[in-house]
Amino acid sequence: MSTVFRLDASIKPEGSVTRAVSETLENAIVAELGDAVTTTSRSIGLNPLPSDAWATAAFAGYVPAEQRNEQQNAAVALATELADELAAADAVIIAAPFYNWGVTQHLKTWFDLVLTDGRFGPGAETKAGTGKSAFLVIARGGGYGEGTPRYGWDHASAWLKRVLQDVWGYEVTVIEAELTLAETTPAMAELVDLARKNLADAHAAAESHGKAVAAKIAA
Repeated sequence: MSTVFRLDASIKPEGSVTRAVSETLENAIVAELGDAVTTTSRSIGLNPLPSDAWATAAFAGYVPAEQRNEQQNAAVALATELADELAAADAVIIAAPFYNWGVTQHLKTWFDLVLTDGRFGPGAETKAGTGKSAFLVIARGGGYGEGTPRYGWDHASAWLKRVLQDVWGYEVTVIEAELTLAETTPAMAELVDLARKNLADAHAAAESHGKAVAAKIAA
């Protein structure tokens, strides 16, 4: 039995682009593999992780297990639970909305906690994601490509890919949708058609990549 793990970081209860595109990707995988795959998920945008858990877990690493206090034990247990979810998955979907030009605090907390686990720490002998696929589903409200006024303002995408690919060893595919605020921002009215095309392309890419990774998992 194969497993797909999906992490949603959007703070939107409804209307999240990253959640919608990730659902297209997940559904495509499930449609191909059927009963041979199970899915697990965690919505950290709507159900945030404790903001102090990372620091507690990190410092607990310097304390012998039998000497840790209740808070340290709880933080380490949470980090282990998150790492277990990730380690058990054959494919990982990270739905990463772009907030304030960087990584959302909820997603950064998740990464920080997982990095305290020995299997995913920078010093791990074996990269836990080696041979596995990870998908970064990214949505940006505006345009940040080369030639745009805010080119270079995206301080999230490269960092996310660096950790997933270079630290953890995953084969990373990025699926992006830009201009997602065009429909609701009067100043972006002339970009609505392009925004709709971007979104359609993102869903099409998710469908295609879902089928491809399902074939890889089944092989």
